[in-house]
Amino acid sequence: MAVGVAALLTVAACGGSDDDTAGGGGSAEVTVWMYPVIPDQDASIEFWEQVEADFEAEHEDIDLTLELQPWEGRDEKIATAIASGQGPDLVLLTPDQTLQYQVSGGLKPLDGAVEDDRDAYLPSALDIVTFEDELYGVPIYHTSTTTAYNMAAFQAAGITEPPATWDDVLAAAPALAANGVSVLDYSGSPETTLNLTFYPLLWQAGGSVFTEDGSDVAFDGPEGLAALQFLLDLQEAGGLPADAATKTNLVDGGPLTTGTTAMTYAITLPDIEIMRTSLGAENVVVGAPLKGEEQVSFGIPGVLALTSINDDEEAAYEVASFIASPDVSARLNDAAGTFPARTDVDAPTGDDALTALSDALQYARPGEVTPTARQVMAVLSAQLQAALQGSKSPEDALADAATEARDLIARGG
Repeated sequence: MAVGVAALLTVAACGGSDDDTAGGGGSAEVTVWMYPVIPDQDASIEFWEQVEADFEAEHEDIDLTLELQPWEGRDEKIATAIASGQGPDLVLLTPDQTLQYQVSGGLKPLDGAVEDDRDAYLPSALDIVTFEDELYGVPIYHTSTTTAYNMAAFQAAGITEPPATWDDVLAAAPALAANGVSVLDYSGSPETTLNLTFYPLLWQAGGSVFTEDGSDVAFDGPEGLAALQFLLDLQEAGGLPADAATKTNLVDGGPLTTGTTAMTYAITLPDIEIMRTSLGAENVVVGAPLKGEEQVSFGIPGVLALTSINDDEEAAYEVASFIASPDVSARLNDAAGTFPARTDVDAPTGDDALTALSDALQYARPGEVTPTARQVMAVLSAQLQAALQGSKSPEDALADAATEARDLIARGG
């Protein structure tokens, strides 16, 4: 199915504009791999077709092809493309992916794409993808996550205030469990990124995945144990979904929309809208990021990176600069429910959820940006799942994950 969808989207995106005057015959060719930042497939196709047409109308010497790719299998497909030299000139990446491909020689610097308006970008959005004093990603949007509550479920259990801290969540678990409702959503499937599951809890416990210099892991410390124990305590109290160890974080049709789970702590605007549609907007409250020892959420810039496949840097700079421009950025944020990575673009307004997500940006961490971040995540995911399934103690799960991770770091991934 994923292959079929990818083919459909690629064909649609490659169709370009119906305007015979827009591009198509330029002397330079630039291919961009874009992903479903806009969750609605039809809206995504329409948006990027328009971007392609608008760009080519202004740059008759550049033939732009925007190919929409699925999230599934993204790392493997990008790595294969770069290794073979057959693939995109520009690709949408996260900061940790950007460093991973930069270290392996798969990316080129992109400073030339922002030289005229570097000061317009959020410094943090540029700093996170600046390595060895060169920029390797042009931010085109910023994500934000926070908490969302099914207040009808809490009120049915006699709880009138949404839990704001770990202690509040633990205290609410028994009353909700008595009604057959788990208090907190958690997705333990290794297919689900830890950036939206375990890592926010680890950060809230005051911990980190890696040491400050990235030379070692730190998740096996007391903070990591506290975060995992928090989950296991909730599980014992009936506070997690019964299939928490294996479920993905798909909101549509999941426990958050069926009313069998009362809250989540790392949700984006599109999934909040799904909750509202399923539960009734009046029953969904969006709050500030959850607090343990610290109040932390997850949020990252999405960046366009220039691959080593490209043989026309100036043309690629023009494309990256256009997609990151204030006009396209503002329209993308409106369509995707994301936030600007620029200071000269206003954040979307007019909704309580948008306000809460915008406020949550001050608590957002961009994940763990080290060359082995993705490999370590895969190792840790499997061990966390083992702990949730009861086959390992939390101490053993973290210790085993740390042993494997240190071996990966020693071998450079």
